[in-house]
Amino acid sequence: MTTTIAIVAIILGILGFIGCILPVIPGPPISWAGMLILFLWGGGTDSAGASMSGTLLLTWFAITIAVTIVDYIVPAWFTKKFGGSKYASRGALAGLLIGLFFTPVGIIIGTIAGAFLAEMLLAHKDARRSFISAFGAFCGFICGTGLKLVACGFMFYYIISFGW
Repeated sequence: MTTTIAIVAIILGILGFIGCILPVIPGPPISWAGMLILFLWGGGTDSAGASMSGTLLLTWFAITIAVTIVDYIVPAWFTKKFGGSKYASRGALAGLLIGLFFTPVGIIIGTIAGAFLAEMLLAHKDARRSFISAFGAFCGFICGTGLKLVACGFMFYYIISFGW
């Protein structure tokens, strides 16, 4: 049973990483759920023989909430900082979703192209200003994704440490 719990926790940790890239899956909360499962079912021990503490779990819960909230704020902030409108943010998300079908490069190109086209067509900005806004939307996406990946990486480390 302990091995099954560890495998489920590891699968949740991997899904957390996938969720950092795919906007339809909440990455950090899924990774944290992997830690929670380990904690609730004995938690295992790390290489030094220590069990996962409730403090560690609650600390990562707070970090998960913070990263999730920041992930919604950062892209809009970057877009606005680079002179973009709400259309750039929405276009970046639409481009991201379309880009998912075309490998990781499609995600990057889709995010930039979606923001650029939305700014040009919906906000009626010239090409130069649209590109700057698109770059801001892309920077926001990269920062938000990076934060989520770092958080999920640390949680996955704990899942592996306490799961095996």
